[in-house]
Amino acid sequence: MVTPVTLDNELGQVLIAAAGAAPSLHNCQPWRFRLDRTTRTVFVHALPQRAPMLTDPETRGVHISVGAALTNLQAAAVHLGWEPVVRLLPRPDQPGLLATVRLAGSPRAALLRRPDLYQAIWRRRSSRLPFSAEPVPAAVLAELAEAARLDGADLHRQGPCERRTLLDLTARAERRNLRHPGRHAENLAALAAPGSHVGIPAYALGPQDSTGVVPLRTFAGPTDGLARERAAFEADPQLLMLTTRHDRRADWLRAGQALQHVLLLLTLHGLRASMLHQALEWPDLRAQMADPEHGRCAPQMLLRIGYGPAGCPTPRLRAELPEADGQALAASPLVGSARP
Repeated sequence: MVTPVTLDNELGQVLIAAAGAAPSLHNCQPWRFRLDRTTRTVFVHALPQRAPMLTDPETRGVHISVGAALTNLQAAAVHLGWEPVVRLLPRPDQPGLLATVRLAGSPRAALLRRPDLYQAIWRRRSSRLPFSAEPVPAAVLAELAEAARLDGADLHRQGPCERRTLLDLTARAERRNLRHPGRHAENLAALAAPGSHVGIPAYALGPQDSTGVVPLRTFAGPTDGLARERAAFEADPQLLMLTTRHDRRADWLRAGQALQHVLLLLTLHGLRASMLHQALEWPDLRAQMADPEHGRCAPQMLLRIGYGPAGCPTPRLRAELPEADGQALAASPLVGSARP
């Protein structure tokens, strides 16, 4: 692998398209990138105005989404032959600047020994479809936990009692969302209109669980005019809880990095995942998701994983790096034409 001599416009577009292929809350894509070619640095800014304000009032979801974009950016940099040097929250006087990624020399040997996650960026899709009952191998679960640990988070496989509790909390949150006028309106607004580059298209929602076991987000209630098919999902979903030791902005970013690292590894192993985030959006329910026995101070994401069909692609804003005079190349807020 040869490190590129210069960071030209084409390589910059590749990096930013990869970053923009990350998952985000309601597929709102709450990020903006600026590229300085002279210092080979990508500046990653938050765009919280794109996110649902009632659902994510503290912007925890925005930070997790940006953290996921950072992992994609790091994976693309390593694939292209650079060592990505990441700084989280580098400027206290600029709270909207969540990270910088400097593209240094050739990647360290330790990075090159890890799986190349780049190809998985373009294949990863959230799957809101039924999974099989085939268990995920213990070796894969151990690899996922180690990946999360490398990014500063913890990943725990849930036992039968924990699964029932977490699914019940998620179902309670889903019922609350449907009854809460403001949050219900935000969920409806997240449904992408034809031709939109943000949001969740109706075709990507998948069926609802006819057994009521898996409480995926419905986005629209029974009176909203959105007909949904029904199907039997797995009777005993395989769940993973992603947590951090603390619950600060930097922890949210690390949680997003770990989340995407886990999702990309799952993709490489032919596994699917969907995110059950509803209960984490209500402070009282989120508090009940913490398990002191495992030292889980701050639950950040609940994942349902398994073998099954791939999810449908969701739209992405286009990666654009306009020509710029001088040394800095400003990245357009339109990012990511990929189909994750």
